Amino acid sequence: MKVLKTPENAFADISDFPYPAHFIEVTDTVSSELCMAYYQLGPTEGHPVVLLHGEPTWAYLYRKMMPLLAEAGFCVFVPDLIGFGRSDKPTLKSDYTYGRHLIWLKDWFNQVVKGPATLFCQDWGGLLGLRMVADMPTRFAGVMASNTGLPTGDVKPTEAFTRWRRFSQDVEEFPTSNIINNGTLSGIDEHALAAYDAPFPDESYKMGARMFPLLVPTEPDSPDSQANRNAWQSLKQFNKPFMTAFSDGDPVTAGGEKYLQKQIPGCKGLKHASIKSGGHFVQEDKGEELAQLLISFIRSYQ
Repeated sequence: MKVLKTPENAFADISDFPYPAHFIEVTDTVSSELCMAYYQLGPTEGHPVVLLHGEPTWAYLYRKMMPLLAEAGFCVFVPDLIGFGRSDKPTLKSDYTYGRHLIWLKDWFNQVVKGPATLFCQDWGGLLGLRMVADMPTRFAGVMASNTGLPTGDVKPTEAFTRWRRFSQDVEEFPTSNIINNGTLSGIDEHALAAYDAPFPDESYKMGARMFPLLVPTEPDSPDSQANRNAWQSLKQFNKPFMTAFSDGDPVTAGGEKYLQKQIPGCKGLKHASIKSGGHFVQEDKGEELAQLLISFIRSYQ
């Protein structure tokens, strides 16, 4: 497997993400190891909190939440998924599958995170993170999900997602920062736009970002439809605290929180949040508010 590594100097001008990267090797399931980056802050003895990003972001998405969680006494872990941020970037679309992403992420989690953790997940962070919760329920103390889900392909995707998937494959130059900017309601400044573009010096680095939309199960017989159905059987038994915090301005995942609340026992009896004036990338629009919600949520069961 051929991989690209974004030069470290590509990140040199990012002044609002001062966290040093840690690197570990994870299996690629074929012939070698891949290097995965992650960021850790807060007291090492604190309750572990894992923040999972999605498409086409990287750990920078959590820059508004990370310091608040660390100041509250939690040990915060934020990985860059393979293909994103400072992590290795395989060069072929065929290198990326849903199953491989799970293997990479679970390998990272098992090496780095000790003790039952709280998961916060959004976008593909949920498609991967909820599968991890289903596979390893004892490793999680609680979950907060925002603008995400675990599709099986049994329900037709929204028109907004269908348009997005088509665009992601047809556009000649994948406009990473513009995609993120358009997924917010408040907009992001030029410094942040540059930070989101930094991991991708040219189009050859973007195969992971290009591939993620194609990996979402959209038909009953999509490659990971049955695996996600199986995961749902486990999630329907998950009775640890599970809170939804969806935004009110995301056309892609609108209404998805109701399904999670209905199916997952841990949702019952909790006060779920609706984030006002938040887009798909709600961490950009309302990161500080999300952090405070997550802090209160964790303290309710710690």
